[in-house]
Amino acid sequence: MKKAYIGIDKKLARWGWIFITPSLLFFSLFSFYPILNAAYTSFFRKNILSLKPPTFTGLKNYIYLLKSPDFWNSIRATFVFTLGTFIPLVVFSLLLAVMILLVNKKSQKYLQLAYYAPAVLSSVVAAVIWLSIFNPRGLGNQWLNFFMNTPGIDHQWLANSFMVQFSTILVYFWKYIGYFVVIFIAGLSAIPGSLYEAARIDGADNWQSFWRITFPLLQPTVVLVSVMSMLQCLKTFSTQYLFVQSGSPQAPINVITLNIYNTGIRDHQIGRSSAMSIILFLIMLFFTWFQFKASKADSVSY
Repeated sequence: MKKAYIGIDKKLARWGWIFITPSLLFFSLFSFYPILNAAYTSFFRKNILSLKPPTFTGLKNYIYLLKSPDFWNSIRATFVFTLGTFIPLVVFSLLLAVMILLVNKKSQKYLQLAYYAPAVLSSVVAAVIWLSIFNPRGLGNQWLNFFMNTPGIDHQWLANSFMVQFSTILVYFWKYIGYFVVIFIAGLSAIPGSLYEAARIDGADNWQSFWRITFPLLQPTVVLVSVMSMLQCLKTFSTQYLFVQSGSPQAPINVITLNIYNTGIRDHQIGRSSAMSIILFLIMLFFTWFQFKASKADSVSY
């Protein structure tokens, strides 16, 4: 009898591999191959427009980057943007999800749709919308002047170094917060209501229920949102590119992805840009591993 079950399991496993092989091949072609090719190219000096064969340089591209002030400025710009966007995204999306679940069901659907709508837009469209808002005569100055009672002041959303960094953070926050709110709502809805009923019987208030029940049981969702939002921030490109093309100073928002683009496409140094891509990949890999390692999502149970 055991042999019969083992034979059936092996047959099912074989069919499973047959069905997923096309997807694995497709994924490998468009995900693994570019990574391996970038790693290979990073050891060569290659001009993207030249017909000459690439010259093997070993680690010279990496050594050059580690000595380059421009590259370290990109690291700084990337981490400023990531910290300024990632932390508010996680915190406020969780708070909004909790607040949405407190209203009636009809309002919940409307609020979810309203918050999620910007996530449907492409990053380019979102950046173009906010470029018009940040215009000297746009709504950005009008709103800020109204609240600060400073009529006629241009706050230089796209010209001042600090303001242009804040502007890119604001665009990403507006675009993605609804996406993570929906994920948090799904995680909150999965927590059994009987736990809250038992807590109320024991005399716990809403604040105690949140910290003793909701937050611990929501930890896997928090980790998921943290990793997704962090990766999304680290690979930001469209907003910074369009802002620079519109006349904003490049140095404050010259994130790694924008530097990769300029080095590879504008300066034609594909080997150096590949080295930057690998460094960014390793940074993303490290912080993803660190978040999973630091969390104890596997130990959560109902």
